[in-house]
Amino acid sequence: MICENLSVNEKGHLCIGGRDTVELAEKYGTPLYVFDEDRIRARCRTYQAALHEAFGDKACALYAGKAASFRAMYRIMKDEGMGVDVVSSGEIYTALSAGFPLEKAYFHSNNKTDADIAYAMENGIGYFVVDNREELDAIEAIASEKGIRQKILLRLTPGIDPHTYAAVATGKVDSKFGSAIETGQAEEMTVYAQSLSALDLVGFHCHVGSQVFDSDVFLRAAAIMLNFAAKMKEKYGFVLRELDLGGGYGVRYLDSDPEIDIAENIRTVGAAVVAQCKALGLELPAVRMEPGRSIVADAALTLYTVGTVKRIPGYKNYVSVDGGMTDNPRYALYGSSYTVLLANRANDTGKTFRATVAGRCCESGDLLQENVELPNDTHRGDLLAVLTTGAYNYSMASNYNRIPRPPIVMLRDGEDRLAVRRESFADICRNDL
Repeated sequence: MICENLSVNEKGHLCIGGRDTVELAEKYGTPLYVFDEDRIRARCRTYQAALHEAFGDKACALYAGKAASFRAMYRIMKDEGMGVDVVSSGEIYTALSAGFPLEKAYFHSNNKTDADIAYAMENGIGYFVVDNREELDAIEAIASEKGIRQKILLRLTPGIDPHTYAAVATGKVDSKFGSAIETGQAEEMTVYAQSLSALDLVGFHCHVGSQVFDSDVFLRAAAIMLNFAAKMKEKYGFVLRELDLGGGYGVRYLDSDPEIDIAENIRTVGAAVVAQCKALGLELPAVRMEPGRSIVADAALTLYTVGTVKRIPGYKNYVSVDGGMTDNPRYALYGSSYTVLLANRANDTGKTFRATVAGRCCESGDLLQENVELPNDTHRGDLLAVLTTGAYNYSMASNYNRIPRPPIVMLRDGEDRLAVRRESFADICRNDL
């Protein structure tokens, strides 16, 4: 199995967190998101411990809520002492409604509206991660009007290509995010931000991309950011108090994907950052990292019931399920790979056939995965599992074709509980007039 929290029991059923997925599907129905809360908490502790070891007690991991944002997640992050990275007023509202302390929240986005900025300030947001000059002016104006001094970080682009999917590369000079160091815009932003009386510039942020499997990208980004900070100190007296290196460590979607030792990678980055700070005469800043996918992705799977099995001799085969791009649009968007198997016959190693797993939407692109090997006798009523779906599945789900979004079940200490109810048809029509 691609993740150690997965197993197969004596009935041949796939288990996650020690729980039989067939029993969970019978209890809650399908499609169904199942999250292993114990694994999520373990990952939080791995990040926090590694960051403290590498950078000292001021360091903190910020959960990137866009990966999976619902109340139970923010309660977990509060329990585990994590900060959070939010990207919209909706995520802020969700965190607040779960009792998360907003002073530990960092508000991202390349285009925060005036309403977003005001809402965040009114609710005590800790930090804005500022993307551009217009945003600086807007935050300054609203903070001045409210009589507060708002902490900010500047999002900078270090000009690094992480060699991952183009759709998730965010650190290049021509990215829609941040101010480029290479073009001189980052320096202009730093000087301008320091001149604004209602803003407290505490540091810099960068994020170079996702699905990164080693430390090289973080090492290169940190070196560029620290050299820039040293230049800003020398020229303008700016003191770097916080350095946010973003997120992006990868997860295994397939057996062929590499395994990553997150703690060891952070130790490597930590040693380099500490050494470079010393060489540059910089005090070690409070370091932040923003794991999202690597906290939740392999902590979850999605269960579906097989419906139609369509064979087109000489061409291809389709296995259609009762979900699809409405609960997981990632394959339709950018061809993301997944491991797929029958959860009710996880040990079936007999004759197989190659099929495309398709969703139920009236859309030819509604596919979950192609070229999947499944038992030759796969039939209506089988339980199909797509693994590693904790990140960017529920958070990107839609009601296309007026299909209700699935529920989320959380597993902890062998017990299951509902964290998000299954949407009803009435829920879908709730805002219709």
